[in-house]
Amino acid sequence: MATCSEDGCENEAAVRVYVPWEADRDVCTAHARAIVQSEGVVAEPLEGSEKNWR
Repeated sequence: MATCSEDGCENEAAVRVYVPWEADRDVCTAHARAIVQSEGVVAEPLEGSEKNWR
């Protein structure tokens, strides 16, 4: 699995976030929770990432 794309984060990516004003990226569940609070952001679980959901 890939690592979270957020700076300084070493958790495994579990979610792809589609952010209209930025590039799409794969992030860990903790960062996904924060990012999806913005209007217009869509989150999609990555296939095979079930073990990383916490």
